[in-house]
Amino acid sequence: MATPLGQKQPTPEVVFETLNAHQKTAALKAAIELEIFTAIAEGATSASTIARRCRASERGIRTLCDYLTIQNFLTKTAGNYGLSPVSATFLDKRSPAYLGSIAGFLTSPLAIDRYRNLTEVVRKGGALEDDQGTSEADNPMWIEFARSMAAMQFPSGEAIAAMVKADAGEKWKVLDIAAGHGVFGIAIAKHNPNSQIYAADWPAVLAVAMENAKNANVANRFHTIPGSAFDVDFGSGYDLVLLTNFLHHFDAPTNEKLLRKIHAAMNPKGQLVTLEFVPNEDRVSPPIPAQFSLTMLAGTRAGDAYTFAEFDQMLNNTGFSSNKLLPMPLGPQSVIISQK
Repeated sequence: MATPLGQKQPTPEVVFETLNAHQKTAALKAAIELEIFTAIAEGATSASTIARRCRASERGIRTLCDYLTIQNFLTKTAGNYGLSPVSATFLDKRSPAYLGSIAGFLTSPLAIDRYRNLTEVVRKGGALEDDQGTSEADNPMWIEFARSMAAMQFPSGEAIAAMVKADAGEKWKVLDIAAGHGVFGIAIAKHNPNSQIYAADWPAVLAVAMENAKNANVANRFHTIPGSAFDVDFGSGYDLVLLTNFLHHFDAPTNEKLLRKIHAAMNPKGQLVTLEFVPNEDRVSPPIPAQFSLTMLAGTRAGDAYTFAEFDQMLNNTGFSSNKLLPMPLGPQSVIISQK
């Protein structure tokens, strides 16, 4: 077929690169496990010295480091490797912003295997019947999530604490739904010594959250509510409710059922903070929030990445008012702050 005048002839590169994208995942995971980025930061910059530090073959290290250079995780000058700014910030274990732990969750079989039969997932319109789905009770992936993803959520926890003015020190009763690692409730507790945190999640996951609360020295104000958020008794009198990365697992009617329950548990002037991936109305931008819809298609029976208009409708239908969308200072997610 002839190409119209003035247009470039298309090439198959993007097709080849996309079908080989699994190599990028495997390469980065291997580099994290071998501590290549930390080794380079410590001064091992040649293939031979990195190999000794990482207890690996020189051939393997050279090949992997060259690949990581091509992918812009490393630099290479006169046979010596260096860290890109991203790698120095997030992949050196000595960095306070180290995120290497997230590979444990994002590359786990439970996270990856559901994409092996994506054709059938698309045909069905959701996770397959033989897949537990991310919303099933006591799914072991949430223990891995709690242990692996806490580091990535620290900045979001700090940002939310600032947004709700936790430092003002008001006497707060705080409900943290699907608390997972507990980072969001812990951030409130650290900034507000007059707050009491009630974290709801599966028992095994709450054990991880309590470990983190102890490490943060707020365990005496960190209480647990084990069980499903849809079934347990939250109690009442909450001044602040944290609903982070949860609603995307379910369809709108299920979400509204939970939101009504939350609304009933709050004080008259209570605030609800919802953290989510929120795509624009076109559902194809920005890239990361929009792409999250595929994650929910593969991993849930009916979840989605909802637009703000869809969240606003759910919240209005369940009694919330003044729903305000705020971008997170760092990262691709957004916060919705709602008043009862």
